[in-house]
Amino acid sequence: MNTASRSALRSQLRAARRALPPSQQRHASRQLFRRLAQHPLFRRSQHIAFYLANDGEIDPTPLFKHARQLGKICYVPVLRRWPSTKMAFQRLTPDQRWHKNRFGIREPVANARLQAPAWRLDLVMMPLVGFDPQGNRLGMGGGFYDRALAYRQRRRTWVGPRLLGLAHDCQKVAVLPVASWDIPLDAIMTDQEFISLR
Repeated sequence: MNTASRSALRSQLRAARRALPPSQQRHASRQLFRRLAQHPLFRRSQHIAFYLANDGEIDPTPLFKHARQLGKICYVPVLRRWPSTKMAFQRLTPDQRWHKNRFGIREPVANARLQAPAWRLDLVMMPLVGFDPQGNRLGMGGGFYDRALAYRQRRRTWVGPRLLGLAHDCQKVAVLPVASWDIPLDAIMTDQEFISLR
C-alpha cells in the first residue's frame, strides 16, 4: 500500500466532487433518494446512521427527512473531544442542539445517553472520497469510520450494521490501494448505480 498514491488520489477525487455545479449536486441528491427510498436495504432498517454532507459529498438529506417521516431512528456521527480520534453515532432528537466540530463540520452537541455502538445499528451510510467495484472505500484520511467499525475485522461471523457507501459516480476508480485497517463496504449507491457486494 502506497500512502503517497492514496493521498494523491484523495486530492484528485475531492477536487472532482467539489467541481460538480450546485445544480448537478441537487440532481444527484434527488437521484440518490429515488434509488434508495424504495430499496429493501433502507426499507428494512429501523436504526440508520446518516451523515451531514460536506466538501462536495453527495447529500443524503432528502432520504434522512423521509426516514424521520417513516418513524425510523436516525443517527449521525459525533467526534469525541480532542485529542481522541474516536467517533460515536448519536440519535437525533426534535430539539437537537448543534455546533461545529474541530474540522468545521456541523454535528450534534455530544450527549452520551443518545449514543449507540455501531453494532446496534441496522444501516450506516458512509460518505466516500473514492470507491472501487470491489467495495473498497477511500475516506478523508482521519480513519474515524474505520476505528468505529474495527470490531468487524475481529469477528468470524457477520455482525451488523450493513455498511452502505454513498458517492457521486465520478468518484469511482477501477482499483483502490487498500490499507490493512480499511473496513470494506457491503454495498455502494451512487446517483447512477447500486453495487451489492455481500
